[in-house]
Amino acid sequence: MNKNLTVAIILCTILLGSCNEKKPENAAMQQSGQSDLANSSADDKTTNDPATETPQKLKPLNPDLPTIGILMYSDVLMTEVTAPLDVFSKNSETGKPLFNVITIGESYDMITCEEGLKMFPDYIYSNAPVLDVVIVPSAYDMTTKVKDAKLLEFITKQNTNTDYTVSNCAGASLLGATGIADGKKIVTWIGGGNDLQKNYPNLLVQDDSEVSYVEDGKFLSSNGNLASYISSLELLEKLTDKEHRKSVEAHLYLDRLQHWKN
Repeated sequence: MNKNLTVAIILCTILLGSCNEKKPENAAMQQSGQSDLANSSADDKTTNDPATETPQKLKPLNPDLPTIGILMYSDVLMTEVTAPLDVFSKNSETGKPLFNVITIGESYDMITCEEGLKMFPDYIYSNAPVLDVVIVPSAYDMTTKVKDAKLLEFITKQNTNTDYTVSNCAGASLLGATGIADGKKIVTWIGGGNDLQKNYPNLLVQDDSEVSYVEDGKFLSSNGNLASYISSLELLEKLTDKEHRKSVEAHLYLDRLQHWKN
């Protein structure tokens, strides 16, 4: 019994020693695996480019419907994005959608508007579809926007396809910078007409103190902010009919706003 016990103890000692010898190797392999995973994650982060990265699922488009694209960029005026969204996203009386309504930015980065609302574009310049209507909003400071080559190129390219090109507020300066509306009547924000005419003499700038909305061929323009509803509703009527316009105005409680008094 003592001899058997001694043999058992020796065997256990050998087995334990063998296990202990393998632990450093296993630990090294585990550490190596963690290191590889970390490096892989780091590589993934460096290869993700917000300017070109596509979301897992793009906003679907109905090929049978006109597509309305609303541009967005940093410090854009919120209402000039939300007004056309508000108007064109309303369904018909029978509940059918009438338009594809999408937002478009330069990259898949969160965009913060002038009023602080954070927005995420549906498409970017590189994957945006051909548009039937492009809506060009504004910011309070347009000095960098009118020098943004990618933005100007996108507007110019889409204008070759659009049935209508719409500017709201100082978005008119982007049409001036591209040259696509040269010789066309246009209106901008209240008080901005003189500078717009000076900067882009080929535009036929209208008196913004008296004019809220102008159309000249395919080019529509408005003062902006809540006046963006004017250009959107006028265009809506062109693309549908008066009855649908009245229906949308009823959904918006527009009559309440027009007749509201303190």
